[in-house]
Order: sequence, then structure tokens, then C-alpha cells
Amino acid sequence: MPEAITESLNQATASIDTLSTLEIVTLINQEDARVAAAVQAELEYIARAVDIIVERLEAGGRLFYFGAGTSGRLGVLDASEMPPTYSTPPELVQAFIAGGDRALRQSVEAAEDDAAAGRQTVAAAGVGEKDVVVGITASGGAPWVLGVVEASRQRGAATIGLVCNPAGALVSQVDVAIAPVVGPEVIAGSTRMKAGSAQKMVLNMLSTAAMIRLGKVYGNMMVDMRASNQKLRKRALDMVMRITGVSAESAGQALQASGYEIKPALVMLLAGINLDEARHRLEHAGGRVRLALGKHR
Repeated sequence: MPEAITESLNQATASIDTLSTLEIVTLINQEDARVAAAVQAELEYIARAVDIIVERLEAGGRLFYFGAGTSGRLGVLDASEMPPTYSTPPELVQAFIAGGDRALRQSVEAAEDDAAAGRQTVAAAGVGEKDVVVGITASGGAPWVLGVVEASRQRGAATIGLVCNPAGALVSQVDVAIAPVVGPEVIAGSTRMKAGSAQKMVLNMLSTAAMIRLGKVYGNMMVDMRASNQKLRKRALDMVMRITGVSAESAGQALQASGYEIKPALVMLLAGINLDEARHRLEHAGGRVRLALGKHR
């Protein structure tokens, strides 16, 4: 089996241990600059994956991230941001890491070699035919992730692979493979670096684009945000004022009436209707503000 790109030696940094501090960080920065282009080359597959995610979520399914090591931690990070940012229920986007929650803070490297444990995690999570599973592994060959994908396919879930090695075994086992090729790491095999950066960028795209498609963004503002503290309540007030053009007093009154839910406050003000009618319109529009206002775009 050929050596994974993520494990090979980077000739550009072969003497990095002999350089000055400025030269070291310059080399790291030069290598990091390759990441965005590698992700750009995968945009067609990323968009295809987003369409699958949106279709499954609209049909009542859930989004699952499964990863090992850095890949798993990045999945947990992305999933944990969804409830506060887009008011999603905690079960809508879930993430699991090989080795369990202990592996979030403490390395449990051997856990990624256990394919059976991956299959067991899928069963325990109750993955089903309405769901979509994203397997995340830099090398594309972590047995735990391969076990996850195998079990998920058997249960009828849609599967997406996020890897940084296009020759990895996972690529041929998923419905859509996203494989940004970032090249050898600055420090051989340290995939928390370029590979991790690429995976973080892709995960940002998957979740953010899906939430946009699901109507949780108006313009470029996160109007389904949970205003759970003083800073976020001010952000909500600013959003309502900016979108509607009303005064701070009027925006504040609408938010108070809606329990600081931004979307019904917006529909109330923009359509000149009461809260019950605003909620009714949003419900029939699938939560999409533009549709609730009778707009298509």
C-alpha cells in the first residue's frame, strides 16, 4: 500500500530544525497558504455533500460527524457550535470521536484502530436511513472511521468522507468523498496542521451552507441565533434594527414580545403583523423569513 500523502516527508521543511524562529514561522505560513486552494479544488463535492445534508435534514434526519484524533475533535467543535449559532436542537447535529469524550482532552490514539468499536458507536447513536454520516480521517484509513461508514451504509444512512489523502480506503466507500490534497505536513505526520486546517474549512462550509439553505440566515446574518446572554441580545437588537430600519425601542419591543426570537420579530415588523401571525407564516415557510414575507429571494 502506498504511503499516505499526510505521512510523507515535506522536502521544503526538511531542515526546519536548523532555522531561526522567523524562518520557521515563515515556512509554516507558506505551507498553510496551500490549504485554501486545496479546499477550492473540492468545491463541487462539498456542494454535493451540502445538498445531501439539506435533503436529509428536511426529511427529518440528522447529521453525524465521526472522526478520530484531530479529525474527531474538529467534528465535535463544529457540531457544538450549531445550537447557539442556529438554535438547532442538540440532537440535530451530533459528533463522536474514537475513544469517547475522554479523547477530546487526552490522546487515545489506539482507539482509531478499532473498527468494531466504530460500528458499535453507530448502533449506540441510533443512526438510521434518514440520517447523513460524515466520516473524518486525514489519512482516509482509520479503521474506526471505516467501521462507522460500513455500519452507517448498512443502516441506510447517506455517507460523506472527509479525507486529505485521495488514495485512502474511505474514498471508495462513501457516497461523496471530499479530499483536499494539502500535501505533506510541515512536521511529517502532524495532521493537526494543514490537514486539520483543511478539514476545519470544509466542516465550516458543510454546516454553514446547510444552515443557510435551511433558512437560518437572512442576508448574511444569523437570524436563528439563540440570544442567551447580554452580548447576543445586543447583537439581536442590532440585527433587527439593521434589517427593518426601525428604532432601537421598536426593535426591542418586538424582541421582547417574541422571547428574543429574531425571525418572528423580523416578520412582525417587516409585514406589520402580530406575533401569532408571524409565527404562523414562518411555520408554513419552513422557518424561512423571505418566504414568510412572500419573497422567493
